[in-house]
Amino acid sequence: MEFLTKEKFLEKIFDFEKKTEWEFQGERPCVIDFYADWCGPCKMIAPVMQELSDEYKGLVDIYKIDTEAEQELAGAFGIRSIPSVLFIPMNDKPQMSVGALPKEGFIKAISDVLGVEHPQVSKN
Repeated sequence: MEFLTKEKFLEKIFDFEKKTEWEFQGERPCVIDFYADWCGPCKMIAPVMQELSDEYKGLVDIYKIDTEAEQELAGAFGIRSIPSVLFIPMNDKPQMSVGALPKEGFIKAISDVLGVEHPQVSKN
């Protein structure tokens, strides 16, 4: 799991300063957790995000953005409540989820939005 600054976001995700149309620059689908240290629900999902980062290693990148430190990024995505989680597929528009989800909810969203099945789920 990596913490993104505006500079890293512009480099790894999307350069909204130079481009107006969405164009994902990542190497694999990703999930971005917009959070703040004072946010209770954010603290509840933090260990879940770490688990997902470990479980999806090499398949999905998991990032965190501190909305207090990176107010411009939060503003660029219209973040009004946290936690807000952005799911970014490789070749489609990103989708935002607001509020804390259980781990199973994140796994389902990663499957549905990003098209990446959980590596520990067997296909029968």
